Amino acid sequence: MNRWTIRVRLTVLYGGLFFLAGAVLLGVTYLLMAQRLDRNLGSRAEIAVRNDRLLEMFGNNEIMRQAIDDAQAERQRLRDDALNSLLTQGGMALLGVGLVAGAFGWVVAGRALQPLHRITDTARRIAGADGARPGLHERITVDGPRDEVRELGETFNVMLERLDRSFDGQRRFVANASHELRTPLALNRALVELAVTRPGAAAETQQLGESLLTVNERHERLIDGLFTLADAENEVAERSPVDLYEVAGHVLDQTKAPDLQVLRQLGPAPTRGDPILLERLAQNLVENAVRHNTPGGWLAVASHTENGWAVLTVTNTGPVIPAYEIETLFQPFRRLHRERLDSGRSFGLGLSIVRAVAKAHGGEVRAVPREGGGLVVTVALPLRAT
Repeated sequence: MNRWTIRVRLTVLYGGLFFLAGAVLLGVTYLLMAQRLDRNLGSRAEIAVRNDRLLEMFGNNEIMRQAIDDAQAERQRLRDDALNSLLTQGGMALLGVGLVAGAFGWVVAGRALQPLHRITDTARRIAGADGARPGLHERITVDGPRDEVRELGETFNVMLERLDRSFDGQRRFVANASHELRTPLALNRALVELAVTRPGAAAETQQLGESLLTVNERHERLIDGLFTLADAENEVAERSPVDLYEVAGHVLDQTKAPDLQVLRQLGPAPTRGDPILLERLAQNLVENAVRHNTPGGWLAVASHTENGWAVLTVTNTGPVIPAYEIETLFQPFRRLHRERLDSGRSFGLGLSIVRAVAKAHGGEVRAVPREGGGLVVTVALPLRAT
């Protein structure tokens, strides 16, 4: 039930109550008026008795009989005219009162529902906002008397405040933890590289050092992904002109995929945003297409503009992905069942970062299975005005 339906029903209720009260008042007035006329002019029984007496007095005088009948008819006409006039004028007044009551009810219902409308609009804006802070910083303006509606708004604000602090604390924790973990990992990498490159290092030491460097690099990629995800979930405040054509071209130039055929279908796609985050978005899409491809397969990267959006599409061959597992790919640390068997391939953060970056820029990401195997991922960002 929407707000207009509720308001119409309240208006009908107010108008109906006023109309019913007016109808009852009109009926009572009609009965009282009829009784008053009967007292002044006489009731039908009293008039009939008086006429019979007059007829007995004047006998067969036809003129007097006619005069008596005319007087009785005139008396009845006056009574009927008075009551009919009361009904007509009272009905018109009742109709006017009903219309005024309906208008009054419409205004009263609007004022009564206005606080609820504010709460609903605020909740809708919060639910539809993008970015890591999905409008949780917004609060409902509560004023007026301290009634149930005001208590509801204040309770809603308290809930938003707690959720806002919770989300902020979570993001700060991830960001701080990522920063703190980068330093020991960088130190470990430096020490291992020093041991491996030291003159006279044994072959076993070099082999062990290479294995440790591989593990260390994997951990660095994990920490870097967490930090990027935490940073990308914040709405981008400062934006600069960026063309997805140039970003995608640069990422493809840095991509090494000797076993795959790389197709470029790049066209101008200007937008505004953080160049580093948008480059990471394109890089994750391309790396995902390379990592989850098949030997001898291909990947295609296309960029263009469409209906006010800058669009970047990455298509790749690969294993068949059921449609019901697509949403799982965008959840952090969630991978397909077959990928969990090989824990060294990915952490399940690639597409999560892509979605976070897109939302932070006011865009969206869609993914659909490619017929024959593989995936088609499309990113749409607001087009930059030229």
